[in-house]
Amino acid sequence: MKMSALFAPTLKENPTEAEVISHSLMLRAGMIRQLSSGIYSILPLGLRSLEKIMNIVRRELNRADGQELLLPALQPGELWKETGRWDIYGPELIRFQDRRERDFCLGPTHEEVITDIARKEIRSYRQLPLLLYQIQTKFRDEIRPRFGVMRSREFIMKDLYSFDRDYEGLQVSYQKMYDAYSKIFTACGLEYIAVKADSGVIGGDISHEFLIIADSGEEKVMKCPKCLAASTQEMSQCPVCHADMEEKRGIEVGHIFQLGTKYSESMKAYFVDQDGKEKPLIMGCYGIGIGRTMAAAIEANHDENGIKWPWNIAPYEIIVIPVNLKNYASVELAENVSQQLVSEGYEVIWDDRDVSAGYKFKEADLIGFPIQIIIGEKALKNSILEIKIRSNGKRLDCTREQLIAMIKKLKDDLTIHLQE
Repeated sequence: MKMSALFAPTLKENPTEAEVISHSLMLRAGMIRQLSSGIYSILPLGLRSLEKIMNIVRRELNRADGQELLLPALQPGELWKETGRWDIYGPELIRFQDRRERDFCLGPTHEEVITDIARKEIRSYRQLPLLLYQIQTKFRDEIRPRFGVMRSREFIMKDLYSFDRDYEGLQVSYQKMYDAYSKIFTACGLEYIAVKADSGVIGGDISHEFLIIADSGEEKVMKCPKCLAASTQEMSQCPVCHADMEEKRGIEVGHIFQLGTKYSESMKAYFVDQDGKEKPLIMGCYGIGIGRTMAAAIEANHDENGIKWPWNIAPYEIIVIPVNLKNYASVELAENVSQQLVSEGYEVIWDDRDVSAGYKFKEADLIGFPIQIIIGEKALKNSILEIKIRSNGKRLDCTREQLIAMIKKLKDDLTIHLQE
């Protein structure tokens, strides 16, 4: 695609309303625009990154025997009253009445809805275990929306629910999801820590948070450099190896819960076990904030010039920048290089705009393309292309004939630790 055709309304200055770097850079890079307090439109670059994260999530959950469905955002209040959460949840729950004066809410989470399906459809232990998930828009009337898509009133989330016949089965499902989350965040190219956490209004006995390590993180995390034991300060514990803990900061992007029978008992979701007795379903729930993951990736990967996307979640992988657009040979070479890379399966933008080279370089850094291919005088005189790696700033030279092999090696280097 040509840069002139890309809808990416970039900003030169830092927006005054942005409180954190991810919010500022997402606005400046033309990824999002605010519609109202805590409500954002996701523009093409932002959506491409979100979709890549969602595809990674789907891949790992499907490998772990998850099955995707889609539940209504609009939920009847009577379900929430069955579990008692209609009164417990507080003003963050967006409530209203329809024309018949029946209570409804916009779902911030879907335990009640999925349990209603389970109590109607799961009859026998032979149907268990079962892992059902969705990726959907959620709603929460935050008292103070802030930090862009990190704490908004409308957000995209993945939520998975497990159903088992006993607590031993729950442990298996819980470990499956713990492992899947580890693979998801690794595949996104992010450093993470999993820590024991409080279950809050979701409920249940055991839960873990998954935090992306970033200096700007809201949560303080204590981590052992030897045995890798970690916990939040609120749930601080001594590591088994008795080494001194290191303090890090993290951004919560995922949370998993062992719910037990909290919802199945209150909503009478029972099944008939092998012994012929009726028993409550044993449940777990597992959430990932998709938009929060994208924002956390920026918090963890940026510099003073802009975003430094991990390869697997970058909106586009490569930008081709001809320095002199008035030189026909330069333009032709840029087009040919772009077409060659696209034919090899790469996601490429070539900057065809009649603006200064310096402006192009600044925008390429701001948007965060993992690789920049610069077509300057060396390319025209000596057939030498210059490659800039955004993550570390290194520059390499290669001939046109070496280009595809070089890009493949760079991709392998930038994604070498990922699970494909």
